[in-house]
Amino acid sequence: MAENKKSGNKTIAENRKAFHDYFVEESFEAGIELCGTEVKALRQGGVNLKDAWCSIVEGEMFVNGMHISPYDKGNIFNRDPLRVRRLLLHKREIMRLLGITKQQGYALIPLSLYFKGSRVKLQLGLCRGKKLYDKREDAARRDMKREAQRSLKEFNNR
Repeated sequence: MAENKKSGNKTIAENRKAFHDYFVEESFEAGIELCGTEVKALRQGGVNLKDAWCSIVEGEMFVNGMHISPYDKGNIFNRDPLRVRRLLLHKREIMRLLGITKQQGYALIPLSLYFKGSRVKLQLGLCRGKKLYDKREDAARRDMKREAQRSLKEFNNR
């Protein structure tokens, strides 16, 4: 769990797989509707965004597939770990995103979950899927960069 002292944001979880599988065109910040034991579980770091996605139903946005582990001391107040949770965005933002996802084939993917002050926020990405050759190209570019850094380090150590 990394902490950013400047802005007061404390990262809970990141979806690194999203950056591997998608081109992130634009990102948004959304609030998320949680119950008390879920917030306590988030403070313990028990969340998985790997298979999460967002959907828009009747003008409201929801996050699906986000797993929040049950709080240890939550007993009867614990909720279903995979329940659908509502996201808090302005109506015109939701309608704009609905139009883009329906027409142009984009997906809404959660990128990270973090505390902003005492509130829990979700960074949401407007993403376009990568093809296999795009993933290979990214991996090759990353390997070349790593090799260049390694050779530069060896050259400087002589």
